Amino acid sequence: MKKLALFLTILFGATATFAQTPSRMTAVIKVPTVQCQECKDRIEKYMSHEDGIQKINVDFKKKTCTVTWLTDRTNIENIKAMIANVGYDADDVTAEPDAYKRLPLCCKKPEDGGGHPAKP
Repeated sequence: MKKLALFLTILFGATATFAQTPSRMTAVIKVPTVQCQECKDRIEKYMSHEDGIQKINVDFKKKTCTVTWLTDRTNIENIKAMIANVGYDADDVTAEPDAYKRLPLCCKKPEDGGGHPAKP
């Protein structure tokens, strides 16, 4: 009887531990205002310190941001808002105006006088 009680205790303990394992999600977010390596570094540095963010990779050539996060700590809307708070558009979320103003000229949209000059 003691062995059965011990077995059930271990079984329920293992099940409870497994059930509490946070799940992860990955999404690709369009970041159309990302211009260069500096933009990539700025977003990745900022986001890597945010709670729940497991992995982030910005591809400035494809203008995408791939993010993996813990679903019990954040969600896709918060992640888009974080990117907007750095100064960049994220899917349907527009960059926060004051953060955008603080970006270096090379990281701003060409219509705002930014961007990198074309290579010959």
